[in-house]
Amino acid sequence: MIALVAGEVAVRRPDHVVLETASGVGYRLNVSAETLRHVPAAGGAVSLHAHLVVREDALTLYGFATEEERDLFLLLLTVQSVGPKVAQAILSGGTARELVSALAAGDAKRFQAAPGVGKRTAERIIVELRDKVGAPTAAVDGGDPLRADDPRSLAREGLEELGYAPAEVEELLRGLTGDTPEALIAAALKASRR
Repeated sequence: MIALVAGEVAVRRPDHVVLETASGVGYRLNVSAETLRHVPAAGGAVSLHAHLVVREDALTLYGFATEEERDLFLLLLTVQSVGPKVAQAILSGGTARELVSALAAGDAKRFQAAPGVGKRTAERIIVELRDKVGAPTAAVDGGDPLRADDPRSLAREGLEELGYAPAEVEELLRGLTGDTPEALIAAALKASRR
């Protein structure tokens, strides 16, 4: 498995770079716009974390400026209907840290901004990956960072299990106060009936 490619930039394009290694071999790596920001102009040296995607008809190498971006790419590939190109488009929308924060906040619109990602896919990404990335780490509404035992976190999970979309849940919980998940869920359900 190719995990890292280091060399001189031979070609730098909006969606890929070619790195010429010390052995004289040039590797084409597909990159996100976020990674491309860290790649110098042709002639400069760079190291990129890599992942090889094997298909029947192609071997495609993807490059990443950070391990976090590569790890998020691999997680995105586990979501149904998210392939390498869509995952790369999502990663072009910001740093790995910003995207994890969007997962924690249930910001489906952030993911819908990527080409090829509709509302259902964005919601699926949030539901399937929020726990995998340890997403309850971002502050919501200026409060403390979310914890697994936080009433707001538990209420969010409860509302999602009742069938509400992540974006709807965030809207329902906005501005509500309560000491227990039950109180927050009850207040959110009452507000949804208005």
